[in-house]
Amino acid sequence: MNQADLQALRNPLLALAAVALIGALAVYYSGRLMISARQLLAQQQVQLKDAQTRLQRSGDEKDVIVRYIGGFRQLERTGFVGDEQRINWLDGLRLANQQADLFGVDYQIGAQKPYAFASEFSPGALALNESTMRVRFRLLHEGDLGRFFDALARQGTGIFTIDQCQLRRIDTGGVIRYQPNVSAECDLSWITVKVGAGGAQKKP
Repeated sequence: MNQADLQALRNPLLALAAVALIGALAVYYSGRLMISARQLLAQQQVQLKDAQTRLQRSGDEKDVIVRYIGGFRQLERTGFVGDEQRINWLDGLRLANQQADLFGVDYQIGAQKPYAFASEFSPGALALNESTMRVRFRLLHEGDLGRFFDALARQGTGIFTIDQCQLRRIDTGGVIRYQPNVSAECDLSWITVKVGAGGAQKKP
C-alpha cells in the first residue's frame, strides 16, 4: 500500500471514526436516558403508592367519621364535648330539685382545671378538664339523695362524677311533719373534653 492508497483511504477512515464516535455517544446518551427514565418511573411509582395510601386512609377516616358522628354530636349536645355549659348545669340542678321534690339547692362552682385522672384514659389529643361544684341541699330522708342525683343525670346537661357527700341529721325537736330532716353537702366534678387540644389544658 503506497502513499496514494493511504491518501485515498484517509477520508473513508475519518468518516468511519466519526460514525463510530457518534454511535458511541448515542449509546452512552441512550443509556443515560434509560437510567433517568427508570429513576423517574420509580419516583412516579412511589408517588402513586403514597397517593393510594392517602386515598385509602381518607376513605377509612370517612368511614370512622360516618360511624361515630352521631354519638359525637350527642356528646356535644349533652355538654361533654366543647366549652363548659354552666348555665345548663344550673338548669339541671333546678329541675332535679323539682323532680326529687327537695327543698332547694345552693351551689358554688370552682375554676376549671385539668382533670386529675385524665392520664388513666390515655386521651391523646383530647384535653379533659373538670370544674368542681359544691352543692348543699336538704332532704326529707337519706333516700332522697339517690333520687336527686338520678334526676340530675336524666337532665342530660353534662357529665359529672360524685366525689364525696356528707349527710347530717337536722334536729327537728321531735316535731313530725313534712320538713327537711337531713342536710347534704356534696362535691361534684363536671367533666368536659376539647378535641385537638393536644394536652394544652386550661389552668385555673
